[in-house]
Amino acid sequence: MYQKINKRHLGNSYEDLACERLEAEGLVILARNYRVKAGEIDIIAKDGEELVFAEVKYRASDRYGGASYAIGPRKQNTIRRVAQWYMKEFHISFDSFCRFDAVLIDGEEITHIRNAWQ
Repeated sequence: MYQKINKRHLGNSYEDLACERLEAEGLVILARNYRVKAGEIDIIAKDGEELVFAEVKYRASDRYGGASYAIGPRKQNTIRRVAQWYMKEFHISFDSFCRFDAVLIDGEEITHIRNAWQ
């Protein structure tokens, strides 16, 4: 249990960094760690009129491919499903503009990728 709490605390600190980066780029954070039965989205934000669903990934090094390799098709599908739940819960039209971003933290380097997947 102790290790799980530390991992959650560590994950939250990286999500804090990701939120700071997104806010510095002008995005407005709407929600963090949005959870439903289908899964979780780390950050939900607005970029102008566009709704943004963002996944945050941290890797200490690129030894095993870095943070970008941690968001595979299965994770993308989960985030897509959770985004649909969010839009339904908050009565947001499925015709609204939205995108899926990734905030990758490799060691000390933070990269924000807009439209990381469709």
